[in-house]
Amino acid sequence: MSNAVHRMSTERKTGKVLKLFEDHVFVRYAERTAKGYLRAVRFFLDWLGRRGIALPDVRTDDILVYQTDVYGLRKKDGKPYSTYDQTHRIAAVKTLFRFLARRGYLLSDPSASVEYPRQENRLPRGVMTPQEARAIVEAPDLSTPMGLRDRAIFETLYATGIRAGELGNLKREDVDTEERILRVVLGKGKKDRNVPLTRAAAEAIEAYLAYGRPQMRGGRRSQLLFLAHRGGKMYDSHLNDVVSKWAFKAGVKRHVTCHTFRHSVATHLLRGGADIRHIQMLLGHSSLQTTERYTRVEVSDLKEVMKRAHPRGR
Repeated sequence: MSNAVHRMSTERKTGKVLKLFEDHVFVRYAERTAKGYLRAVRFFLDWLGRRGIALPDVRTDDILVYQTDVYGLRKKDGKPYSTYDQTHRIAAVKTLFRFLARRGYLLSDPSASVEYPRQENRLPRGVMTPQEARAIVEAPDLSTPMGLRDRAIFETLYATGIRAGELGNLKREDVDTEERILRVVLGKGKKDRNVPLTRAAAEAIEAYLAYGRPQMRGGRRSQLLFLAHRGGKMYDSHLNDVVSKWAFKAGVKRHVTCHTFRHSVATHLLRGGADIRHIQMLLGHSSLQTTERYTRVEVSDLKEVMKRAHPRGR
């Protein structure tokens, strides 16, 4: 077989394998994570192509060289990418090779010994004060359906620390305002979890369901809990725009997104005496190490913690 024919055969096989990998990540991970991994893998494959390295021929040394190049990448402003971005790119490559080895496409995983960069162990930036969070939560006009919706969204974000994508996917049956429980179905990592709602959040959702949602387009037929202006799903960018709009109107100077609420509720609970493991349960972190950046303390039952420690749980 000529080199050209062998190369074409290898490329066809690689294409089929990558299609299987794409199906794999969309089944295993949340859509946003899966898309991010695929972008990072394509970047890696382009890097291999420029060096004339076929995927089946990759060695550990090649991945280490790639890792060094990733560390050297710079943004348009000349600044380096964050440790998180670097780790994400390497994680995508390791996920790819782990998949290939487990499926038998490779005899061994050349990325197995490649270590991640050391993570920065510090609190996230942009955490709001309780006063800023309260100003945003209470900013919407409750005389309008949209105002009732936005108030319910903010109370939910601040009560649960839910991710924007998880909030947008909530169905009406996922919330029990009487028991004050919210069910997050297929959150990050395709995992379900139940989280408690504060009294303020439960009451805001009840008001929205009774007086706001029925007046919105799609309010009678859609199964989604929170509806966009035209009755469809609220995606991350839309939710972040809503948060930013009301933050501006509330006079909060910092840049605020749904994720700012997520960091803020974890920090405020911690300062109020919540146990780090309860915060892990609330945020849906698969590893305690992810939550440990908020530090360590001790207390007991999560529902009682929410009542005692949350600024709006009393």
